Amino acid sequence: MEAFLRGLLPRLLTDERTFEVHPFQGRDDLFDKLEARLRAYATWLPEDWRIVVVVDRDDQDCHDLKRRLEATAQRSGLVSRAHSKHLAWQLVNRIAIEELESWYFGDWQAVCAAYPNVPQGIVRKRGFLDPDAIKGGTWEAFERVLKRHGYFETGLRKVEAGRTLGALVERQRSNSHSFVLFCDAILEATT
Repeated sequence: MEAFLRGLLPRLLTDERTFEVHPFQGRDDLFDKLEARLRAYATWLPEDWRIVVVVDRDDQDCHDLKRRLEATAQRSGLVSRAHSKHLAWQLVNRIAIEELESWYFGDWQAVCAAYPNVPQGIVRKRGFLDPDAIKGGTWEAFERVLKRHGYFETGLRKVEAGRTLGALVERQRSNSHSFVLFCDAILEATT
């Protein structure tokens, strides 16, 4: 995710906006440390800064995960977008459904540009029409497709793929609803 965001965000943000990515070592690490980190930010966060928390859903219930993230934000003292009412929000929680790789399936044109041997029609096949509903693990499905067409024969190199596709995936072409919501939050935060 970090490599992907470092490729994507400079293309979404205007030149006068900056960002930093603070990765965690998986969901357990995120929930172990997130509230303390957010409490610290709440004590000094400038008025024009925004925090975006993004996590893979994996096989967790999306609504439960979102409630847990929102409760953490609320306990930290930050105003989340979901609870801002008419206040300026400081934080937004976003979930990659099911995983980051579903965002790749959402802009298959970018995948084909990066990996030209991959057929363009794969995403029109049953099971791939809705990238946020791919069953059985999206990274595994992505790896299988790429391996079948001569890429990552020893296994998906996630950081390399994230870096490559972060520079190519476009919000305007994507049919991943969770990716579009993520991008829309970024754009809202920077306007």
